[in-house]
Amino acid sequence: MKIKLSLLSIILLGLLVACGLNESGDKSGSGDKTVIDVFNIKVETTDQLNNLVELYEEENENVDINVTTVGGGQDAASALQAKFSSGEEPAIFLLGGLSDVEKYQDYLLDVSDMESAKTAIEGTLDGGSMDGTPYGIPLNIEGYGWMYNKDIFERAGVDPASIDSYEAFKEAVEKINEQKEDLGIEAVFGFSAKEDWVVSQYSSHFTAPEFNNNVKEAFEADQLNFEYGDRMKEYTDLFNKYNYQPILSLDYSTSVEELFANDQVAIIHQGNWIVPSLNSLDESFVQEKLGILPLFVGPENEGKIVAGPSWYWGINKKKDDAVVEESKKFLDWMYTSEKGKELIVEDFKYIPSHEGYDPESISDPVSKEVYEYLLNDKSRIWTNNQYPDGFFSEALFPEFQKYLDGQNSWEEFEEKVGESFTKMR
Repeated sequence: MKIKLSLLSIILLGLLVACGLNESGDKSGSGDKTVIDVFNIKVETTDQLNNLVELYEEENENVDINVTTVGGGQDAASALQAKFSSGEEPAIFLLGGLSDVEKYQDYLLDVSDMESAKTAIEGTLDGGSMDGTPYGIPLNIEGYGWMYNKDIFERAGVDPASIDSYEAFKEAVEKINEQKEDLGIEAVFGFSAKEDWVVSQYSSHFTAPEFNNNVKEAFEADQLNFEYGDRMKEYTDLFNKYNYQPILSLDYSTSVEELFANDQVAIIHQGNWIVPSLNSLDESFVQEKLGILPLFVGPENEGKIVAGPSWYWGINKKKDDAVVEESKKFLDWMYTSEKGKELIVEDFKYIPSHEGYDPESISDPVSKEVYEYLLNDKSRIWTNNQYPDGFFSEALFPEFQKYLDGQNSWEEFEEKVGESFTKMR
């Protein structure tokens, strides 16, 4: 009897293990549910993504979606790498451009047969494609430049429409600074130089024209010569002089949610992704006060922002077949179903990167402005997403901080960063 009971126990234990794991080691959850692990870095829309997932699970009871969000002040790239190194790689994860596509190419699924790839706006798949094959679904369209407070500008007697050159921008900054006390602000700028990604994005205004505003050319380049480094230095010196200090310890949350949202600084370097955060604090701010200004760089010296797909959803093809198929269905639902499209625009406040959306459904004025910049060819590419792996965090960012802190000259900054670019490529 003891032998029979032992055998029965072993059989039962084996069944429990089999039910708990699928072929690729993914937890299957309760019953026959397929579990999809998602690695998200968009901290500002964490609640929106969780809400979308909850609604999807209600419609698809056979699926469990677990979202891990790492971002903001955390090193998301290292956290994702750690997931893969530890054997806990997600089924769906965000790619920051061609460098990430190259890095994870052995894991990435060709998404060309997906509806969310077929409906992507022309050109938006480029930043997630290698050798003509798309490996990523564009998350959205995002644009960035100088985000400014319309109310402060108006009270300072500065007309944003009159800013048509770097010189005009500088004059506006100085005019606002002269009235700091009367305006009740702490500083003109709230550039968050503690964040490596803010510095990286800022650099794109000056590196995109060097690479002819071409994603592939930027990715394949083995040299960064700072052809527009003089203009980058002018802008950098300007905001550093009139910035909330200490600039090196100013993080995203303090810059956006405390200083900017509370009318304590007039200008920050950010993009339309701050809209959900600002709405959570005061919806009237976005509708009445938020504006965006371009930077004047390049041979034409025309005012442009950076705009385009910022991130791409990649699918891990090494997962169990059922997980891969459900991952594809989930992303297609997110971007092509009526409910998904509604959430993308109304809940996430995203500028859609797919066809089938009504531009008038974009609710906030700044996102509409970003969309117009893109459509009117007044935007530059996200060059920073094409930098060599680790370049902006390990080379560009620390050298830029040294310059802001007066530890090195601009010439030393350009030389050291340029050398690192070539070595790391």
